[in-house]
Amino acid sequence: MNARFSMKALRVPLVTVAAAAALVLTACSGGGGGTATDGGSADSGLMTPGKLVVGMNLQYKPQMFLDGDTPSGYDVDLLNLLAKDMGVELDIQNLDFNGLIPGLQSKQFDMVSVGLGATDERKKVIDFSRGYVPYATILGVAPGSELGTNVEDYNKAGVVITALQGSTGEQLVRDTFPNATVSAFPDQNAALLEVASGRANAVVVEDYILAEYNRSNPGQLTPLDLKDPLSLYYGAWGVQKDNSVLVDKLDAFLCKAQNDGTLEKLYTKWMAPTMPAMPEGC
Repeated sequence: MNARFSMKALRVPLVTVAAAAALVLTACSGGGGGTATDGGSADSGLMTPGKLVVGMNLQYKPQMFLDGDTPSGYDVDLLNLLAKDMGVELDIQNLDFNGLIPGLQSKQFDMVSVGLGATDERKKVIDFSRGYVPYATILGVAPGSELGTNVEDYNKAGVVITALQGSTGEQLVRDTFPNATVSAFPDQNAALLEVASGRANAVVVEDYILAEYNRSNPGQLTPLDLKDPLSLYYGAWGVQKDNSVLVDKLDAFLCKAQNDGTLEKLYTKWMAPTMPAMPEGC
């Protein structure tokens, strides 16, 4: 089923923008096939029967981005499978990130797909599906330069660990490696290059960012084989408040995709070589 795609400026009432201004929005910083059963019925949970309108910000490669003029990435593949499963047309609206939650509140689209964390503050104004994409924070090191395979091996004086300045990764370094030296950079690639060049021992970074760097710079960095990620949380789909019908459909689809291996297949295709554990409950 072909997807519609458009880029447009978002216009929402000022009161809606003001209500959402306090939300701190952070983004990323597939299900099996199916047969159309209710995509055009009144109980589909969609604003327009037969059409799933999704707000996105297509500038987070490899999760969601434009390949020329074509939407691509993990989220896009997953949404195409979702639309097929629901038997509806997919209509992607590419908008500025800060307009996504206000746009959802003002019913510009049915859902938002941008890896939102389901925070308590956001839950006051929109609803969420279960998690559809994991974000694992790991240690990246230069091949052959490992100091060890435990967190304690890097929590020592003289060890230099880089991170993106102002990110949760920087704070994670300070909390997890208090004895090491933190070297923060305003640019993510600079933090990675510092380790690749041997000027630092490790970088704290999300696994998919390291994987994307390695696609362009093979052999420079590798994930340290820790037993568990330094942190792990899940991005979810945002839905209009109180639209339990659509939330239930999304959750059922995601559970099916998680159980049959489709999520893992898409994750290892687009995001990182190994998919972290997904939430239980399916």
